[in-house]
Amino acid sequence: MESKVVKGSCLCGEVSYEITPPFKSFRYCHCPRCRKHTGSAHASNLFVAPDHFRWVKGEDVALQFNLPDAHSFARCFCTKCGSPVPHRSRRGDYVVVPAGSLDDDPHILPECSIFWDARASWFKDFDDIPKFAEYPPDEE
Repeated sequence: MESKVVKGSCLCGEVSYEITPPFKSFRYCHCPRCRKHTGSAHASNLFVAPDHFRWVKGEDVALQFNLPDAHSFARCFCTKCGSPVPHRSRRGDYVVVPAGSLDDDPHILPECSIFWDARASWFKDFDDIPKFAEYPPDEE
């Protein structure tokens, strides 16, 4: 059976890529560095082998930043719109794919949350807050 290609891109569309299963893992990371670079409670990342990743276009506008004092932390973003895009790990043994940059369903769910003890004090489990299809009724 053929592996389904999963496509992804940045917000402006200048960067696009493809990944193919199997995926190494899918994790939420609650570490302070991931919160800083996502501007959110956690990063949502898929991990794939380098031979399961391919740039379609825009590799030349994707810029990787390796945090100097960190052993493995890095991020990559589109220099046109600032969106997070995939990057190769500093050791080169896997590609980190920001799940929010996926255009297609990867047909995998997160397996775990890492750095849970470092989670933001304001993080609240999704089961504990109201949910709306779009905006809350008082903001329509």
